[in-house]
Amino acid sequence: MIAGMSPDLRPGVFVFVTGAEEAMIPRAVAMFREAEGLSLVLPAEDAPEAGPRMRLITLQVNSALEGVGLTAAVASALADVGIPANVVAAYMHDHVFVPEAAAEKALGTLRALATGA
Repeated sequence: MIAGMSPDLRPGVFVFVTGAEEAMIPRAVAMFREAEGLSLVLPAEDAPEAGPRMRLITLQVNSALEGVGLTAAVASALADVGIPANVVAAYMHDHVFVPEAAAEKALGTLRALATGA
């Protein structure tokens, strides 16, 4: 999966919010109901609160839900160059949120990981 992940930096900037209202769900790109409340990932322009501005890198490989190692490899490669990552696994692809200022460096790091460079 690593060799075929074809990381793609998506347009837009995103913010993680908690305590969001149900009415905001249609604008969310991701959501999770935690014990403490609803967490959403929203486009920055739709976020009611300012938080760390994140960019989204989608791994274009169809990642198996039972696959082993992709998340660890991606998180480790980014950690090795000092970039925090929030990985969201969806049905078809994994999505990596990284700080806006580090997006291009993260993209280059993941492309190098995919090619074995």
